[in-house]
Amino acid sequence: MSLLAVGVSHQTAPVALLEQFAMGADDTVKALHELVGSDHVSEAIVLATCNRVEVFAEVDRFHGGVTDVSRVLARQAGATVEELSPYVTVHYEDQAVAHLFTVAAGLDSMVVGETQVLGQLRNAYALAREHGTVGRAMHPVAQRALRVGKRVHSETGIDKAGASLVSVSLDRAEERIGSLEGRPVLVVGAGSMGALAATTLARRGAAVTVSSRTPAHAQRLATSVEGRVADLADLPAEIAAADVLVTCTGARGIVIGTEVVARAMRARMGAARPDRPLVVIDLALPRDVDPGVAAVPGVHVVDLALLQGERGADGHPSTSPVAADDVAAAHALIEAETALLRAERQAAAVAPTVSALRSQAAEVVDAELLRLSTRVPDLDARARAEVARTVRRVVDKLLHEPTVRVKELASAPGGVDYADALRALFGLGIDAEVLPARTNLAEAVAVDPDELRPGGPA
Repeated sequence: MSLLAVGVSHQTAPVALLEQFAMGADDTVKALHELVGSDHVSEAIVLATCNRVEVFAEVDRFHGGVTDVSRVLARQAGATVEELSPYVTVHYEDQAVAHLFTVAAGLDSMVVGETQVLGQLRNAYALAREHGTVGRAMHPVAQRALRVGKRVHSETGIDKAGASLVSVSLDRAEERIGSLEGRPVLVVGAGSMGALAATTLARRGAAVTVSSRTPAHAQRLATSVEGRVADLADLPAEIAAADVLVTCTGARGIVIGTEVVARAMRARMGAARPDRPLVVIDLALPRDVDPGVAAVPGVHVVDLALLQGERGADGHPSTSPVAADDVAAAHALIEAETALLRAERQAAAVAPTVSALRSQAAEVVDAELLRLSTRVPDLDARARAEVARTVRRVVDKLLHEPTVRVKELASAPGGVDYADALRALFGLGIDAEVLPARTNLAEAVAVDPDELRPGGPA
């Protein structure tokens, strides 16, 4: 069994494609059951955020696992595997673990160092547990990823700037209209992203109004930030009164249409400041705001596509507040934790081999002792017991060194090869499939697994 990570993210796919992959809770549950019901996937976690949709799975065969996961993702996106292949990445074993740890730490996020993804991973793991799609293999991997994410944020300075998609988006708003202190801001959506937006706005001194499809959620959030609640039916008037509109719902269609915003902007004409601009921040995936809103006079749109485009040569946001030393420290911690988990997984992988070897030896000893009893029937019980103890001691001593050494060697890269050799020498098992570490989907489908080794480059 081997760990596989297959998915798309802002690193590889445009926001328009990420929208096709967008999953609600029901979609995620359906995908989880499809995955573990496929031929080669035994356990799975689906991480679906506004930046990525990735599957972390335990599989019995590399090619089969990639195919099974790819088909589920393609169905969700309404496309073929071939159409998606340029955008889908595949990570295997150590590289899959390191990638998961990197995601948990916020190092692979659109805003490097953000902490929201750690909570999203925790929720994804909890959902997989609830539906029984994680087991002995993935429990320790997911739990370690959550601990690594916490360690990175507590032991490095990666999140000292407190950056998030929300804060970076609000920075863009302030660049356009100035400080948000005292300004009216409308937040549409009262989920986790809406709550983060409302609390961040409150810290910046904005006058927050919350609107949601679930009035109770809107009221609870508004109360927490000392704001007020608005009905969705009143959106045109509320938008007309706002300087900033932040929208982050879980809707599958357009929530804010072009005509609604255009009407709101026309309503400003009779106000004391008819020329004041409106900043629209759309943090939803799929998007809440009709693309045509960007063409409405006086409106400036900040969305995921804009933020994705603001990247430097290193692939990180060009305005990333995280220091290079902090990023390096985080990566070093991830590398160390990946090595520790590899050692644990490889030790667990050789345990059945060691157990099988000792069981085989015990069967041989028992058979020979039985044979002795038929050849020397007059041997007294005391002598017979001593012979049995002596034979077992000899076998234990002969097996002690190889079994101890194979466990030690398992923690090193390629250590599972020693277990393979032990199985071959004693006729204990089946050769494992040799698989690539990381590649894109097209390469993963084409690669000959026998030409690659675990941990090596794809």
